[in-house]
Amino acid sequence: MSEVRNEFDLSLETAQFLQKKVDYTPEYAIVLGSGLGSLSEDIKIDVEIPYNEIPNFPVSTVQGHKGSLLFGTLSGKKIVAMNGRFHYYEGYNMKQVTFPERVFWQMGIRKLIVSNASGGVNRNFKVGDVMLITDHVNFFPEHPLRGPNDERFGPRFVNMSEPYSKAMLQVVRNYAAENNIRVKEGTYLGLQGPTFETLAEYTMVRNIGGDAVGMSTVPEVIVARHMDMEVFGISVITDIGTAEFIEEVNHEEVLKAAKAAEPVVRELVAKLVELY
Repeated sequence: MSEVRNEFDLSLETAQFLQKKVDYTPEYAIVLGSGLGSLSEDIKIDVEIPYNEIPNFPVSTVQGHKGSLLFGTLSGKKIVAMNGRFHYYEGYNMKQVTFPERVFWQMGIRKLIVSNASGGVNRNFKVGDVMLITDHVNFFPEHPLRGPNDERFGPRFVNMSEPYSKAMLQVVRNYAAENNIRVKEGTYLGLQGPTFETLAEYTMVRNIGGDAVGMSTVPEVIVARHMDMEVFGISVITDIGTAEFIEEVNHEEVLKAAKAAEPVVRELVAKLVELY
């Protein structure tokens, strides 16, 4: 049996396990990234399942990532939220990193929201800004779709002309403008990590069109689009790097900056779920 066939069967098995825990199909899956776990406070939780109790699921090892699935209601709609994600730098391969998206699709979920903390390279950004992701650049050394393709998930060659839903973006853009909420927009570049970027790397990211850089999100979005899921992405700018200047940064400071921007992210995500 091939690896891809195993991936399909394993994700189906996990989806069937989860479907026995709730009597509904969530409309949205939401990935709560670094420091953004308090979004869970807005969810009326029906069931919380630790990752280590879910068949075939990896376990998050990163500070700030709690490691559980939350089923419940947000803005009047049923959702499932990942309270902590999996990263390539933790030692997982890309199929493990993106396994939850496969499971969500098997459950019948077709809308995905991803959030993250990222370093800003756009000269107009500052720490604490919230960036709506309009596009991305994939700089990970392993592609999540490498290997035999299972047509049951999606096509061999995936159209990535709209990785982030223009319709979802417009909903959030309009709401932010109507309510005087300051947001930025830009391209997110995904790197392997776990080191923060050097000055030269920040310069490279900017020179090739990136506005922000981080260590997640891109693989998950690629796999979601492989299955024709609609995706919305949002980043909190937690540090700044330009050609002339790079901030001293550590993970605790990233979490602190993300925490400060959480109210805006929480409001925008909740409103998107309500309106779209």
